[in-house]
Formats: sequence, structure tokens, C-alpha cells
Amino acid sequence: MENTYELIFKKLARSKFRSNFHLKPEETAYIGLKGMQAVREHARQFVAGRLSAAFPDNDGKQTPYKGHPVFIAQHATATCCRGCLEKWHQIPKGKPLDETEQDFIVGLIMAWIEREAKGKRS
Repeated sequence: MENTYELIFKKLARSKFRSNFHLKPEETAYIGLKGMQAVREHARQFVAGRLSAAFPDNDGKQTPYKGHPVFIAQHATATCCRGCLEKWHQIPKGKPLDETEQDFIVGLIMAWIEREAKGKRS
């Protein structure tokens, strides 16, 4: 999956909007306080609760722009709504996300967070 994520990061880096997202010190501190495993669990919960339905509530507006490292990562990786998932990752709207799709999304979010936490930016 690592090579797949790297290809996606290169593609996202060409988007002025997507490449403008970065973790701020308070989000990095949150990761240090809670740990990556807890942040991964939050990502899993957010994806399951906000994105996995065929037609999520408030689709296109369900992911805040601040307040949690996962939210920032979702915007940076175009995993913030079903429209972005379809446009950037070819995961179609109108059908529930299966476990494999949810795992892919969480993995991409966490790969981005880990890169940011290490200071490796595209």
C-alpha cells in the first residue's frame, strides 16, 4: 500500500487546495498526547460514522476544517466527503463503503499524518 499512498500524495501535491493543509503545533501536540493508535481509532470512527453510508448526512460539509488532526488529514487527502472520494479515489457515491474501502481511507489518512508528524511534506 505504501507505493499506492506515495502516488496519491504526488497527485494531491499538484492541487493548491489539498497541498495547503498541514498539521499545526496544537494538532501535533494532540498526537503526542493521545498517541498514533488513538488517532487511528478516531480516524476509523470518523470514517465509519461520517463517510461510510451511501448517502451520509450533510455530505460535502461533514468534515470540519479544524479541531482534530484527522479532519486536517481528510481535507489534505481528499477523504473528507463522498464527492472527493469519488473524484480523487474513484470510490463511487451512492453505495456504502465496504471494509476494504474504509481500511484504505484510514490508511491514507494515517500515512499523511505520519508524514506530517515527521516533517516530510510533498
